Amino acid sequence: MSKNGDLFQFLSLFDWIIFCLVLMATFFAVVYGHKLKNQESNEEAHILELLLMGRRLTLPLFISTLVATWYGGIFGVTQIAFEKGLYNFLTQGIFWYIAYLIFAFFIVDRVASYKAITLPDLVGKLFGPKSSRLSALFNFFNVLPIAYVISLGLFLKALFGGPMILMMGIGLLVVILYSLWGGLRAVVFSDLVQFVVMCSSVALILFFSIGNYGGLDFLMKNLPESHFSLTGGESFGVTLVWGFIALSTLVDPNFYQRCFAAASPKVAKKGILVSTCVWVLFDLCTTFGAMYARAVMPEAESGQAYIVYALQVLPDGLKGFILAGILATILSTLDSYLFLAGTTVSFDLLPESFRKKKFAHYCGVLGVGVLSLVLAEFFQGNIKAVWKTLGSYSAACMLFPVLFAYLFPKKIGDGQFVFGCLMGVLMVTYWRNWPPKGFLEGMDEFYMGLLATSLGLLLYPLIKRLKKVVWF
Repeated sequence: MSKNGDLFQFLSLFDWIIFCLVLMATFFAVVYGHKLKNQESNEEAHILELLLMGRRLTLPLFISTLVATWYGGIFGVTQIAFEKGLYNFLTQGIFWYIAYLIFAFFIVDRVASYKAITLPDLVGKLFGPKSSRLSALFNFFNVLPIAYVISLGLFLKALFGGPMILMMGIGLLVVILYSLWGGLRAVVFSDLVQFVVMCSSVALILFFSIGNYGGLDFLMKNLPESHFSLTGGESFGVTLVWGFIALSTLVDPNFYQRCFAAASPKVAKKGILVSTCVWVLFDLCTTFGAMYARAVMPEAESGQAYIVYALQVLPDGLKGFILAGILATILSTLDSYLFLAGTTVSFDLLPESFRKKKFAHYCGVLGVGVLSLVLAEFFQGNIKAVWKTLGSYSAACMLFPVLFAYLFPKKIGDGQFVFGCLMGVLMVTYWRNWPPKGFLEGMDEFYMGLLATSLGLLLYPLIKRLKKVVWF
């Protein structure tokens, strides 16, 4: 099998026709969704329609948009599976399923009564206005679609060649245009097509891999033993960090946005449970598909090995479909994150007078796109580094206080939330840049950030009392 990343050599005219048809179907889905858009008479109702589809998201659309939104980093996931095998299924699968179930059974009903529009809006109702602003900053950096801009750039570069920055820029521009045009409804209806294509694609790759090379026996003969270990040769502490990062789902704005947009809490809960079943199947397909790529092409470049392998194991026609499926996987997450990051700017970070202005949202999306492109170049295409860098702050600082507020409402005040989170930020930043030597050497910054946030929450009442005593 060829290790060459030039995808043109594997594609026939029939493949290109299928590829273009899938893209056209996505475009028509966006147009159809836009036609269904409710024409609201006032600006406030229009904003609710733009950001949450007027809270009318039905179960099939909820499932398709939630599943599709979650897998834009397919090159990052398959790279981990190519390099470490089943470690990917644990760190990018099992840990996350636990978080999804917690969200469905313990959070959906609790947040429904707040009638919030965004996660920072919810945090403001739980703690106060300062907490809302700070959580908006966390969310902004958490949903910057840097990893997905990189994924799109890698895809287009593998397909057409050219400089990485140019490929990222062209792809991002297209996504910005249709995200601006139709709001969340455009994102959701494009996700519907992308959901069908992406799930079918990864299943077909695994199906033809088993048909061509055999089952588990083939993999066990041609892969390192560590590929069949859930820890993949990594330490327990490093592996467990991914578990805590997965728990960041409990403070992930995309999950909250879909739940806020759902027609009812029952739709949201059932949608998450069905989506989790789909994710299990999807992760099994991508993990074992990438392991087949490693077994057949052990010397291939890990970041693009999955797509290069897929285009050689499949027959003509299906190659174009698979190519469209991988692109759909990237686009479905990129558009959601881009839209949500722009929403965070316009609705949560700008002054309240801008919240009901459409142009503020449009400017937010454009600004997020430019910033994501710059940071994608800064991270030099390292998707795993993006996830770990940006995910650590949000999970380490927000996770514990938000969960505590669900269990014990009104026990944490506005200032206490801010103080605890800032302690976490300082600790994560310090530990990442100047890690100490000694018995704590090698301790992940996430754990230290979580510890600092918890201590900040506990110490804040004591500090307030001490200030009063000293002042008296």
